[in-house]
Amino acid sequence: MSYKTDYKRVAGLGSAKSGTEHFVSQRLTAIALIPLSLLFLWGFAPVLGEGYEAMIARYANPVHAVIAVMFILALFSHLRLGLQVVIEDYISGHRLRLRCLIVNALIWRAAAITAIFALVKLALIA
Repeated sequence: MSYKTDYKRVAGLGSAKSGTEHFVSQRLTAIALIPLSLLFLWGFAPVLGEGYEAMIARYANPVHAVIAVMFILALFSHLRLGLQVVIEDYISGHRLRLRCLIVNALIWRAAAITAIFALVKLALIA
């Protein structure tokens, strides 16, 4: 016995089988961001306003650099997942929705790669 309506059966609409994975991923990144935000601020706040040399010295320490990279990865992954939900819920045109999802994935990944590149460059200068 199928619980699909006639319209869903004809249109092929049904479960995409990825909703739970998306939900869990978004919640895990949110939970991971709590300690990572605190650890990132613990390493970043003391050198804020101290100048470029202090920042280089701080991120020459691998502990602070690794925490910053983990924070960046979790943050941009969480942003991508959250915006994906907004796009899927509020953009009705199929082609426009697909374009927005592609741009969303590319923009946040490019931003994460740029941030990590800048951090690695900063860490390797010292």
